[in-house]
Amino acid sequence: MKEVEKGNDAGGGGGKDGTRKSEKDQSWIPKIIKKRVCSALIEDSFSNGALCQCGGVREMHSSVATGDYFGAAIVSQWDSAQHSSEYPTDAFGEVEFAGAGRRHSHFLRLSCDTSPQIIYTLMTVHWGLPSPNLVVSVVGGEGREAMKPWVREVLRMGLVRAAQSTGAWILTGGLREGVGRCLGEAVRDHQTAASSLSQNKVIAVGVAPWGLVHNRQQLVNAQGSFPARYYVQNTSRDSRCLDNNYQAFLLVDDGSVGRRGAEVRFRANLEDYISHQRTGIWGSGSIEIPVLCMLISGEASMLERVDQSLRKATPWLVLKGSGMAADLICELLVELSVMPQSPTSPAPDGEGPGPGLEQRERVRERIHRAFPSEADLEKLVDQALSIFQNRDLITVFHGGQEGADDFDTVLLKALVRASKRVSSDASVNIEELKLAVAWNRVDIAKSELFNGDIQWRYEDLEDSMTDALVNDKPQFVRLFTENGLNILDYLTNQRLESLYKSVCDSSLVYALLQRKLNERQGLTNLSPASSTPPDDSTPLKSPISPLNDPSSARELSLYEVSRVLWDLLGDVCQPFYYGPLGLDHGTSTRKALKQVTKTLLGECSYKEQRCLSPWASLFIWAVLQNRSEMAIYFWQMAGESVLSALSGCKMLRELSKMETETDSKLAMKELAQRFEDLAHDVFSECYKSSESRTYKLLIRKSPVWGGATCLQMATAAEARLFFSHDGVQSLLTQIWWGDMAGSTEVWKLLLGFFCPPFIYTNLIDFREQESEDQKIEEVLQRRDSLDGGDATVYSLADILHTNEDAEEYNALRDKSKDHSQSSQKLPFVFHRWRQFWFAPVTSFLGNVLMYFLFLFLFAYILLVDFKGPPKGPTPAEFVLYFWVFTLVCEEIRQSIVEGSTTILQRMNLYIQDIWNKCDLTAILMFSVGLVCRMFPYTYRFGRAVMCVDYMVFTMRLIHIFAINKQLGPKIIMVGKMVKDVFFFLFFLGIWLMAYGVANQALIYNFDSRPDWIFRRVFYRPYLHIYGQVPLNELDAGKFSEPDVNCTLDETAIEGGAEPCRQTDTNWLVLILLSIYLLVTNILLVNLLIAMFSYTFSKVQERGDTHWKFQRYKLLVEYHSRPCLAPPFIIISHIHLLIKRKIRRVPSVKMRHFVLEIRGRKASQLNTWESIQKENLLSMQSKMQRHSDSERLKRTSSKVDSVLKQMVEIRDHDRRLRMLESELEYCSSVLTWMADSLSQSNLIKPPRPPPTRRDSCLSSAASTSS
Repeated sequence: MKEVEKGNDAGGGGGKDGTRKSEKDQSWIPKIIKKRVCSALIEDSFSNGALCQCGGVREMHSSVATGDYFGAAIVSQWDSAQHSSEYPTDAFGEVEFAGAGRRHSHFLRLSCDTSPQIIYTLMTVHWGLPSPNLVVSVVGGEGREAMKPWVREVLRMGLVRAAQSTGAWILTGGLREGVGRCLGEAVRDHQTAASSLSQNKVIAVGVAPWGLVHNRQQLVNAQGSFPARYYVQNTSRDSRCLDNNYQAFLLVDDGSVGRRGAEVRFRANLEDYISHQRTGIWGSGSIEIPVLCMLISGEASMLERVDQSLRKATPWLVLKGSGMAADLICELLVELSVMPQSPTSPAPDGEGPGPGLEQRERVRERIHRAFPSEADLEKLVDQALSIFQNRDLITVFHGGQEGADDFDTVLLKALVRASKRVSSDASVNIEELKLAVAWNRVDIAKSELFNGDIQWRYEDLEDSMTDALVNDKPQFVRLFTENGLNILDYLTNQRLESLYKSVCDSSLVYALLQRKLNERQGLTNLSPASSTPPDDSTPLKSPISPLNDPSSARELSLYEVSRVLWDLLGDVCQPFYYGPLGLDHGTSTRKALKQVTKTLLGECSYKEQRCLSPWASLFIWAVLQNRSEMAIYFWQMAGESVLSALSGCKMLRELSKMETETDSKLAMKELAQRFEDLAHDVFSECYKSSESRTYKLLIRKSPVWGGATCLQMATAAEARLFFSHDGVQSLLTQIWWGDMAGSTEVWKLLLGFFCPPFIYTNLIDFREQESEDQKIEEVLQRRDSLDGGDATVYSLADILHTNEDAEEYNALRDKSKDHSQSSQKLPFVFHRWRQFWFAPVTSFLGNVLMYFLFLFLFAYILLVDFKGPPKGPTPAEFVLYFWVFTLVCEEIRQSIVEGSTTILQRMNLYIQDIWNKCDLTAILMFSVGLVCRMFPYTYRFGRAVMCVDYMVFTMRLIHIFAINKQLGPKIIMVGKMVKDVFFFLFFLGIWLMAYGVANQALIYNFDSRPDWIFRRVFYRPYLHIYGQVPLNELDAGKFSEPDVNCTLDETAIEGGAEPCRQTDTNWLVLILLSIYLLVTNILLVNLLIAMFSYTFSKVQERGDTHWKFQRYKLLVEYHSRPCLAPPFIIISHIHLLIKRKIRRVPSVKMRHFVLEIRGRKASQLNTWESIQKENLLSMQSKMQRHSDSERLKRTSSKVDSVLKQMVEIRDHDRRLRMLESELEYCSSVLTWMADSLSQSNLIKPPRPPPTRRDSCLSSAASTSS
């Protein structure tokens, strides 16, 4: 078993590499698994000594067992245990069926005494077969026995379909004969008709005797076959070849050849072992794997097989009417059930009353009639009576009366009946529910268990709910929550931790949680009882330990989940689960680790507490595992639908960046886009209902999502589709214009900007604003009207009012209660001044105008007034330097001062923006140029740096004009086309270097001047692209008069002389020139044009969406800027410094667009949002019901129902015909009896016998009367 455990981590591969890996992974098989070989010849008297009783020929045996040296009795009976020996197996690996055209199957030759644990581990771990939810072992029907049509229909329409829907294994003989062939054909038909995307495949496993397999020598290879080519006889008749429709073959070897029965004992042991394993992913199910044996026909030896299996409490399903043993058992169950038992006769097992003599005689008679050639009749009688004693485990399927469509329900009833007998302390309904969950058959659960007849309690559904969550069965989760399971009572913090411990070992979230757990263990020096450091490979699924035990601190906790969510969501929201853990949001990481460890080493009282937001927590758990259907359902149940969908989009997009597997990455991206679409659709429904509430929805702080808002989460998730919605843009437009009307023309703003008195006229329309006293009174009234003192902390008017006095008002609003009610209103002059100058659009306009003035001043200095030392710098330069200093102050405010996170996080966010990098580059270059221009020897270099820096400052205008609706999308196109240019330059550089070096070497034999080499190798070939081809320098036929100044002397050339050109290889120069121009001017340039066209069309489709997202970022930037533009912005900076450091007035602008709602207002907003979500889901469901696919499904179900009714009508017609024939027979018999009696003298008739006409008339008369 050590070899098996070492191989558990092995994986599969594809192609030749996968074959070599499979061969390496299974190299341990011959060391553990053995075969059996007959070691003694026991002569078969019927073959005249040519064969052994094992079935093998004499030449295959090395010894002859005739007698001992003392003349003891000769051995007369061959026994596998005594006369065979074990050797390493020589047949294992994969088998390829020649001409079958399907994937390879696994096979293994093993001894009949092999442990089933090894084989089950091999099948599930190394062969990759999914763990079963059910095992159906089909026995009987072997050999060339013809199968009845209805049995084939049961196998094809009943068993195989039930196996696919329940995730079951089907065990048969696996040979192309009898039941094995019928089942193989049924599996083939199912795989042909089933969709290629179907998750559940039918797993058919063949368990056959090795000595009975035809062409078995093709499978023999001591090193394993990967694969072994197996040739199957192409015949319609039954044969003992392996069936190519099976996924795996277990070829049981007891040393015999050509005999059946070698596999019976091993198969029974395997069934018993599997029945003690648990269902679900990694054995996480709530029940053990159910095993059901299915009997079809069968010989007399099948009674012993059934008896032994029933003694192990294995349930059986017997097909009545299939023949022989199956019919015998069904008849005995019916006849013995109505016969009384004798209290004097002991039962075969020694317990309870046994059968009487009459019953025993009846059984003997039935067995003799069914198997007249059997000699040991009493043994069969005892076995039959023992089977009757365990009749509770037997379910009879009437094939002629019951249809194959409900076969899965028959299987469920059979297993439930067995579980009722085995587990007396459990309810039948609970066991049936667990089986339905294990099979993922929600249709059975709805029709049989949740039809209103059963009153379910919370305790009954708790374990099944956990099973459904862990094994990703969202339909059952929905069913349980709709039928009595209270999620508030169910989801405690401890159960939430257990759900995170159950994640798949190979998933990305497992690796992330494991990394955070190892970090906590390392920083807190957690270790076992010894002082050894913690192991990095400590698994999440550690055994459950007492809460006060030190090992509980080494297990996964909600703190690791919170750390992972912090990495995914960033600073958009506050850390999750800090409240239950007793942590403050401002606690440092190291301090939080120590406090969490102390909590885990204590009583851990938080684990028994209810989860504050159960649906949101389950939604996060499902999203982290990329379970789409489960996550969608939890999103439907959770509140704050828009924010929840955007949060799921953000987490999935971050996870997709970390995921390495392509399929998982694509699935995450698709689910993220789906959540963005849901957020957009729900928000659209809300916007149609109420615009004002929709605005509150966008900027409302969510206590469930750590204080995040929809706008913040959408920005972090880069939800461009969400930002393109008219409702979002309408709110942004209101914020952009401040208190001014959004329809104000630009020329009016310019006129007010240059002539401030015009703002006091009616030139510009302003919205009416309430006085501060009125707003304070309104806030106080709202606070008095709400329970618990909850109120709106920041109103929408406060947010739109972006001046500094508004910040002070919000910070000091509590002190305003003591103000006199007769306080004077703010003068109109100052009020209108603030309304105009503190609007974001005015700030933007001022910054644009001042930036143009800055560029004009910079250009004037570079062109006219840039004096070198000692004359410079001039006064205009000092003005420029001060101007740049104010720009530096503003960048420092944006990167360090602004924001609510740590300084390092704010600087990291600042650096991520491309335009901030452009600003830093411009400032650094300006600093370098400023320092260099102060010294005479670096003056020219400093001036050159200043000139280049002017270009960088000018490029900043691109970002400023991104606010324009016409220029914005074009700027996005240019940015994406620049990326295409880099790819073009990569290919161009390869050809340019190849041609330039070859051209220079062919024209000049020697030229060591670096500047001329660079010009001729790179610069001149680059100019060829634009048509500048100097033929007088390249074509020898057009060379001008010989240059007398050129030389071939290398020393002179090194001194600076011009080298002479070579003409002998000029023909090759012209060929290379033609090829170079062909590739660059035609191929690469047209490739660049095609790339530009593709980029243009791609961006044009969603250009408006991209622009609206960029517009939001620009709006936030100017909303947070002081109203004054550089260089006057230094006044605003000084004002902010005084307020923050001296007066200690907190900044509201650190959290933009934030509205905090509590109490009744928040409940009303959440209810309204939920109603809009339900309306959307109802509309989508209605559209789906009316779609063509759903109509086809309903039509198909109706047709199936009609066909089923037609079958029933045909059956009723058949029964009526049979009844009619019976009545005719009875009528003829009665007529014969009447005739006989009338002709005899025994009875003297009082009147003549009635004729048919008389009887008809009398009956009609009685009817009329």
